[in-house]
Amino acid sequence: MTEPLITIAVPSFNQGQFLNKALESIFSQDIPVEVFVLDGGSRDNSVEIIKKWESKITWWRSEPDDGQSAAINEGIAKGKAPYVCWLNSDDYFLPGGLGILCNTLEEAPQSPAAYGKCLTARPDGSTFAHYLTAPFWPWLLANYCFICQPGTLMRRNVWEKVSGLDENLHMALDYDLWWRIYKAYGNFRYVRQDVAATIMHGETKTASQRKAHYTEAMAVVKKHTGHIPLKWYLAWPFMVNLRQFLQQQKR
Repeated sequence: MTEPLITIAVPSFNQGQFLNKALESIFSQDIPVEVFVLDGGSRDNSVEIIKKWESKITWWRSEPDDGQSAAINEGIAKGKAPYVCWLNSDDYFLPGGLGILCNTLEEAPQSPAAYGKCLTARPDGSTFAHYLTAPFWPWLLANYCFICQPGTLMRRNVWEKVSGLDENLHMALDYDLWWRIYKAYGNFRYVRQDVAATIMHGETKTASQRKAHYTEAMAVVKKHTGHIPLKWYLAWPFMVNLRQFLQQQKR
């Protein structure tokens, strides 16, 4: 049996309409993975979908938990593969995406993590735009999170050294993680290829809790840089309008 190269945590809660596509995208990758599905006690058809893929899933559970960050930490802690990531149930990998990220880290042993370009998709899975990514630059990261989470891969030893996600965060949990990894290990490796897609729909935390998401992101920036760039205050109305525009485009 081939040893898994990547541990993937899949947190989910009442996302049955998207979960099958997420799992299908994982198991269609041409790379050995171990998958841990952390369902928060969904009341829709999520468990039915999980059982459909049960023969390929390493471990799963469906019960109330302490939120997304805690669920992801739980899943990754159960694995042993040298690379780790998580895929939210309403995102999906593009064909070959994980292999691209894994090869990038294999070829760059000093890089703690890699990230690629990501597409933005409608609920039906059709794509309509690119998420705005860019080569790693700390100044830009303080002004905008240009790393699209589903398109990331990290080394397990790096993840464990920074203690994974901060379970007190519920909105900007990935943004905080990027800062902690950068401060401990340096720049991430950027891949100029599409590796994943993120689905825009009305139930995402970014869409349904815009103010809370923005507020937590600003707190993360201040924590890691000591100040909040003026952009965050000036861009708030623009970002709200941009999110609303993208929400309209997804229909």
